[in-house]
Amino acid sequence: MTSSTIPGGATIRPIKGPDEIALFNRLPYTINHELADDLAERRRRPEWMWVALHGDRLLARLAWWGRSGDSTPMLLDILDVDEGAEDLTEVAQALYETAAKQVLPSGAIPPEYGRFVPADWREDPATYRAVRLRMGVLESGGARLTVERLRLEWRPGAGLPTPDQRLAFRPAGDTDELVALMTRTLDGTLDAHSRMDLAQMSPDEAAVKHYEQELATYSSPRQWWRIATLGEDGEPVGFVVPARNAYHPVIAYLGVVPAHRGHGYVDGLLAEGTRILAAENVPRIRAATDLGNAPMANAFARAGYVNFERAINMAWQ
Repeated sequence: MTSSTIPGGATIRPIKGPDEIALFNRLPYTINHELADDLAERRRRPEWMWVALHGDRLLARLAWWGRSGDSTPMLLDILDVDEGAEDLTEVAQALYETAAKQVLPSGAIPPEYGRFVPADWREDPATYRAVRLRMGVLESGGARLTVERLRLEWRPGAGLPTPDQRLAFRPAGDTDELVALMTRTLDGTLDAHSRMDLAQMSPDEAAVKHYEQELATYSSPRQWWRIATLGEDGEPVGFVVPARNAYHPVIAYLGVVPAHRGHGYVDGLLAEGTRILAAENVPRIRAATDLGNAPMANAFARAGYVNFERAINMAWQ
């Protein structure tokens, strides 16, 4: 990796290693406290973390994220500028273009951009400008908004949601059965990422992709996963995947098959997933759903989950 200098005298380069985390973290963000561990666990690499410097002053930074062991990053999740400075749009654009040329495979579609933002980001003028600056930098390079998502959190003080006595639960131990249920739940999905997949592949292929790229990567016990049936011997109505990612306990996936939608079973599935994780004495449970998925957002609210942030996702087509 090499450094470069842009008009105005800013030097663009990757960080030199973990010793420069303090430099990288001079610009604030809600996940700064995770970056040192990410480097240690190789979810990030120094060569994936870039800065634009004017002397000792940090003007802008960006970083990609990947799973431990990945040779290329999966997500661009940090792009920041010094908001107390003059307009640094051109610096941020040069930073992204320079870093992308050296980090990403030539000719490949860049990884998606995902950014956590305050839940009320549109209501505060300064926050709105900062979010729009980042989006504008990436839009100039061909990215477009994919979806805005609600980030949700349950804490023990909210109390456990009420179980649905109509449902019985059993472990989702059979991969083929779970993937088949996932395939069925994709019919009529409101999830933007799933709809993007379905525009390019069959429902079965989309379900297998999601299983292999996300669910199969969790190290938390698979025994937590549950399939819900109508009574002990009834047919499956849906499933829930409580898990733990690298950072938090999460409701990783929840689906109700189309024939059983509209009967409130989503509340029982969410209650069961929450109960399983709460039994581990966790301090919080995280979840997310698309801003436009009102039925799922309402179910989380009924279960005591609070919208504490949002996420902006952008992609290159």
